[in-house]
Amino acid sequence: MEAWAKDQKIEGSMIKFFADPTSALTRALDLEMTADGPTTVLGPGRSKRFAIIFEDGVAKAIGVSESEDDPAGDTDPSNTLVAGMLGQLQAA
Repeated sequence: MEAWAKDQKIEGSMIKFFADPTSALTRALDLEMTADGPTTVLGPGRSKRFAIIFEDGVAKAIGVSESEDDPAGDTDPSNTLVAGMLGQLQAA
């Protein structure tokens, strides 16, 4: 996770990446990717593309990028990008 944070140039910022090596959180949030296409390539136990904004330990917004024809959210990740997440906060 540290290498990813460094690559994304967020080291020392308010953004935090967390690992879920056993998929426990992924399953608890019902965000496990189960579509045949991605799981055939990536294997089981992978999470959907998602982002969560927390404030004082409370989830304020969650974005999931997926569609029926794009279960990995590769074509349209907008729900998990900054503008999509901020839009959810403003709508709340």
